[in-house]
Amino acid sequence: MAGTTLVIGVAGGTGSGKTTVADEIIRRVGADRLVSVHQDRYYRDLSHLDAEHRAKHNFDHPNAIEEDLMIEHLQLLSTGSAAPLPVYDFARHVRTAEVDWVEPQPVILVEGILVLAVEGLRRLMDIRLFVDTDPDIRFIRRMSRDLAERGRTRSSVIDQWLETVRPMHLEFVEPSKRYADLVIPEGGFNTVALDLIISRIEHELGGCTA
Repeated sequence: MAGTTLVIGVAGGTGSGKTTVADEIIRRVGADRLVSVHQDRYYRDLSHLDAEHRAKHNFDHPNAIEEDLMIEHLQLLSTGSAAPLPVYDFARHVRTAEVDWVEPQPVILVEGILVLAVEGLRRLMDIRLFVDTDPDIRFIRRMSRDLAERGRTRSSVIDQWLETVRPMHLEFVEPSKRYADLVIPEGGFNTVALDLIISRIEHELGGCTA
């Protein structure tokens, strides 16, 4: 394993079902034995830009992520130290002054669209997963999420999809599938794939998962 823990990466396009897969892993492994680190926490702070430029920022390019800080926190957790995970305000596109201190656990779950596209993150992972879902389904899910949770308008979601989300998916996210140990069609509904993942985790942890 990459350190004293088992590090699992869950990647895939926006709306692919990564969170559903991650939630099922958490449920079956046990939340008391796992810490989740989401890539979206590490978006760069855009407080130096006005609201219009923040909204038009390309959040789907690897440069949008503060890679070094994310790697630093994963290394802390993997070697048994607590880490201060940043808190991001998605409505205003700024990083808040708050942090979430999380304690190390036997399993670290790293989730995000670009976690397999960044070499420094890949090197820390013991198991790499890619959740694969049709683009039309992903777009519908993205629209629903951004309207309900991120304070966006319907037209802004469509514009962002066409201008950055789709092109960046084709350039960075989709090619990162080749680094996956397991590609999961249908996301959290693929019970066979999830059974295989949990069996591997149980094996690595000596059969002591929930």
